[in-house]
Amino acid sequence: MINIFKITSFLEGVSYILLLMVGVPLKYFGNNDILVKSLGMPHGMLFLAYVVLALLIRSQMKWDGKTTFIVLIASLLPFGTFYVNHKYLKAN
Repeated sequence: MINIFKITSFLEGVSYILLLMVGVPLKYFGNNDILVKSLGMPHGMLFLAYVVLALLIRSQMKWDGKTTFIVLIASLLPFGTFYVNHKYLKAN
């Protein structure tokens, strides 16, 4: 389950960066919303999977409330999931 969370967190981070750095500027500066439409749904699904998996592995990882909060908030920040992978999942 932890390995699935690692993969999901990486993919969620990549999809978020692509959405913010490529899709949104292309939509607002290029009047082309194709990437936002095509990346939005997969990113949303990866985000939900990230949150659910984080809550499922919480006890296995022995995360306290503060750590769980940090892991969940990281999904809202660009590059946040990469931080979680490095700080909280590296040893596993």
